[in-house]
This record gives sequence, structure tokens and C-alpha cells, in this order.
Amino acid sequence: MTDQISTLLTESRRFPPSAGFTAEANGTQALYDAAQADRLRFWEDQARALDWMQPWSRVLDWTPPHAKWFVDGKLNVSVNCVDRHLKTARRNKAAILWEGEPGDRRTITYWELHREVCRCANALLKLGVRKGDRVAIYLPMIPEAAISMLACARIGAVHSVVFGGFSAESLRDRINDASCTVLITSDGAYRRGSVLPLKRFADEALEGCPTIKHVIVVQRRGGAGAGDESFANIIEGRDHWWHRLMDQASPAHEAEPMDAEDMLFILYTSGTTGKPKGIVHTTGGYLTQVTATTKHVFDLKEDDLFWCTADIGWVTGHSYVVYGPLANGATVLMYEGAPDWPERDRFWKIVARYGVTVFYTAPTAIRAFMKWGEALPKKHDLSTIRLLGTVGEPINPEAWIWYHEHIGAKRCPIVDTWWQTETGGIMITPLPGVVTTKPGSATIPFPGISAALVDQKGTRLPQGGGLLVLTEPWPAMLRTIYGDDQRYRDTYWSKFGNMYFAGDGAKLDEDGYWWILGRVDDVLNVAGHRIGTMEVESALVDHPMVAEAAVVGKHHDLKGQAIAAFVTLKEGNRPSAELKDDLKDHVARKIGAIARPDDILFSADLPKTRSGKIMRRLLKDIAEGRALGDTTTLADPSVVNRLKEQYESEEG
Repeated sequence: MTDQISTLLTESRRFPPSAGFTAEANGTQALYDAAQADRLRFWEDQARALDWMQPWSRVLDWTPPHAKWFVDGKLNVSVNCVDRHLKTARRNKAAILWEGEPGDRRTITYWELHREVCRCANALLKLGVRKGDRVAIYLPMIPEAAISMLACARIGAVHSVVFGGFSAESLRDRINDASCTVLITSDGAYRRGSVLPLKRFADEALEGCPTIKHVIVVQRRGGAGAGDESFANIIEGRDHWWHRLMDQASPAHEAEPMDAEDMLFILYTSGTTGKPKGIVHTTGGYLTQVTATTKHVFDLKEDDLFWCTADIGWVTGHSYVVYGPLANGATVLMYEGAPDWPERDRFWKIVARYGVTVFYTAPTAIRAFMKWGEALPKKHDLSTIRLLGTVGEPINPEAWIWYHEHIGAKRCPIVDTWWQTETGGIMITPLPGVVTTKPGSATIPFPGISAALVDQKGTRLPQGGGLLVLTEPWPAMLRTIYGDDQRYRDTYWSKFGNMYFAGDGAKLDEDGYWWILGRVDDVLNVAGHRIGTMEVESALVDHPMVAEAAVVGKHHDLKGQAIAAFVTLKEGNRPSAELKDDLKDHVARKIGAIARPDDILFSADLPKTRSGKIMRRLLKDIAEGRALGDTTTLADPSVVNRLKEQYESEEG
């Protein structure tokens, strides 16, 4: 059996940038040329776009696997995202346009944002928070989330944002791992018309969190009368209402000078062992890369309205809702609720109402929009959009084309971005004014990023299927796993020595374009062939009736593994035995008989984590009839039970 991953999918469609877009683009061929000529000088040039309190003495110290960027340099992230804009015409420009799920709206200018961030910083200091202390943030998508992050950065506290959809147990584990001393939460969060009692979840978590000394509670719940504070249980001495603390705090604060390598935040990502990994990001290198990628990948102009739909609890929300856009002086749109509440066209209503110009979302959302149909976006004026982006997982070519045609009106470049919590910022992506795009490909590395394709032994491959590694340190890279540097070494650096490997398989084509094939753990071994899940799923989604698909390997006595496919149909289509056969034949025609699924199971939905990723391990357990395992992180646990029952009934 070969070690290499088979590459079956072919894609011939090409989309070059328009001459008009290229003429006005921020990112030009000169960026690639500069990075090629001198990679470190290129990153120095990007760092000079920031305001530094003290210049660096060396660009990089690299003692594998530990990097230090902009050594001895000092700066403050909050100053770069807020203060420096007050000296310019951006002073009264909108920094954040916010819409809550019930329809309430706020506009916060850079001047107002500065005052709120300073108030929050002073309130934290009054509660005893000092440089290096960890602060947990457990909030919905409200402006106070961004304000809290910037306030922590301002005083040198390390924030650990926990997604507001996580359970009390998940919150407790993250607080305890980082020994947080303060928690910022809210009385509630709106989701699909109901109020989630976040403070109650927090109280449950805090029963097992001995390091927490203070809790700050944002009053989010509306409709019960002004000043109603009865929804949350407030423990005197420990708990404090946000609005009361802010009223008492000064709107002036001198930001703390931070070393470039001081910790900015910890963000937890799931680990294969079940214990979450606290990914550590620092100050100077991280801000340099997210600022540069925001400017050049999204081609941000002074009058753009940038909407990244990610929640603040994920790295995409950190890098491309808060830090990258605000460091560039952009106007950011934030939306609290679900994309399908109260109707499935909520996103398109928001785009039309505010005039969004740059829109960045996940393939899982795009496939949901496909399933709901093109009539919904057609109801709204989306003509202000000039650039589209995707993030979070590989995008199927047909979902890319649907996005291009029905959201971008066949005129907007699409930047498909590959990166991870660990990388901090975008790594592989087209620059929209330079690179011809191919549906489903993240194209080429961002200038200054070094990627390679290798086999299982670490030998470089010129093209074909293999493992994606990063061969040189980059500014926004994780520095360690909080409290467990050995785990950092073992997880990312043990397989190939000085090359970073985080588990993704990829294809490198004849043009040097990257196609991310998904996690190597998910690669299927079928009759001696290693087949990436993304290619089979893309072949299924290529069928006109299919909205979304997930494939897993199922034990097979002869082939080793057989392919089991879970399929969600576009609305208006019904499952049938004939359609099952048609889908199997369609995959065989599209990418080859070796990838023909043995089993196809139709489902109303697919089980996903709260970040929208398909839970393949669970699907594999379902396909092989094993116990479901831990379902606490599923967005909708009832889906899994329904799938299991369907599968069992079909298997007899």
C-alpha cells in the first residue's frame, strides 16, 4: 500500500482577477517578489505598519521549535487597534456596527471605542488584575466582547475567550487550566429567539473554579424594563454589573508597553486526548501578521464594511473580527445571532441594510445557503459586496461556484483561506488582485510563508498528494501550549523535526496550487488507496440534488475500509433508492470507481461541533454500529440519534 494520498478530483475552471480589481488592489506582485528576495526583511516591512514604543533589535530568534519575533521590540495591541486612529480622520469613523438577534443596533466610533476600552481597563485594574494575569471571557457576539479583549491587551492581562455556546464543564476546564482570576460574562445571550442563561452556566462552572476572584456581568437581556437586573443571580463581593463598573471608571488610561513576545491570549482548541490545548499567541508577531493579511488578502479600503461572520470565541473572530481589521482602522460588522433567525435570509438582509463590501464566512454556512436555495439571496440587494472569503475547512468546488454566482454575482474575487488556531493568521490564500483562482483550491502561500508537501518520511514531493508542512517560522505562530511545552513539541514538531505539521493532508497541483484534503486522521484506506474525504465529498456535492455530504471509512473485510457517505439534500428533493444508486455512480464518474461509496445514508442534517465542523469520529461510530461516545460538543445531539436509528434500520 502506498503512503501517498491519492488525488482523484480534477478541476479545470479558472477565475483570473479583473483588470479593474488588479489596478486598485492593495496586494501586488511586488509583495511576492519582496518576500522571495528577503523573507525576514519582508516581515520587518509589515511590522513597520504598526506603532512601536521601542524598535526591535533582531527580527527573529529561531531555536526550533521556539521562535521569538521582533526581539526587544515594545508595543501595545490596544494602542494599535484604537488609539492611533484618534490622531487621524478615523477618530469619528465607525469602528463597530453591531446588530443583535432581536434587531437592536449599535454604532461605536473609534473615539467611543477608546473611551469604553479605557473604562474597562481601569475597571479590571481596580479589581486587582495585573500584567500577566489571565482573564476569561464568556460572552455572546456583542461589542463588550471586543472591548474586553482590547482592555486586557491594554493592561497586559492575557485573555482566554471561551465560546458562549460551550457548556459549564467546558468553561470550568478552560478557567482552571489557565488559572484565570476574573471572568467576564453576561446575564444571557440571544439564540434563535430564546435567551441562553450564560450567567447560570457560569455560576455552575465556578463551583469548581477556585482561582476566580471576580465576575463581571454584562446586562444583555432586554424586554424586561430598563435596569432590570433580576435575570442573573449576583453574588455580593464576587459579582459586579458591567454598567456599574463602567460608570465609575475613568475613560482615560495610559496603555502598558508590552514586549513583542509577551503573551496576548490563550485560545483553547480540542485535542485528540480530550483535554483541550491552550494555544499561546504573543503580541508583536501575531499583530504584524493579522494586520498584514487583513490588508492584503481582503484588500481593505478606507470605506469598506468588513463582515467576518465568525464568533469571537474562535481564532477567526480574534484575528479577523477584532485585531486585524481594527489595527487597519476598518469598520467591522458584528452580528449576535443565527443565520436563519427569524428567517433564512437574515444574513442577506444584514448585507443589504448596512452595505457590506467584504464578506468572510465558512463553507459549512455556504452549503446551508445552497440547501435553502438561491431565491433567498435574490430577494436582497447584494451589489455592495466586492470581495468574498471562506474559512474553516476546505470548500467543495460546487459550493465555491454557488457562492461565486449567487452571492458574488460572478464579479467578486473569492479568497479561500487555509490557516489554523495554531497559525494565528492566514497562511495559504490568493491575493485577490494577483492570483488566478481555482474553485476548491486555497491557491498559494501568503508572501513570507513557506509550505511544503512531504510524504510520511518527510521527503519533499514536487506534486500530488501528501502531508502539508510549514518549513520556516512565521510571525503569528503559536509559541507553546499553555503549561505544557512538551505537548507542544510532541503535537506539532515530533513527526518531522524542524518542520511544523498539524495533521492536514493536501494536494499540490502542476501549477503549485494547494488543495487541502482534510485531516490525515480522516484519510480513507480503500483497497490500498489513501483517499482524502474532501474529494469524495466534493464529488457528492457536485450532484445537483446534494447540499452537503460527509464520508467516513467503515470496516470492510476485503478492502480494509469501505466508504460510507452521509448526505443532506437540497430542499425540494426526496431520498430514494434510485437516487442512492445515482449518487454512487456520480462519484465513480467524477473521481473514479475506487471512490464509489458502499453505503449512502440520507439525513436531514449532519452532526457538527459548535464551530461547524463535521464530527467524523461520531459518524464512523454510527456507521460501524458502535456507541456514540461523547456528544456534548454537538450542535444538535438529536441529529446523531436520528442518524444512528436510520442507519441501524437500513442495516437490518
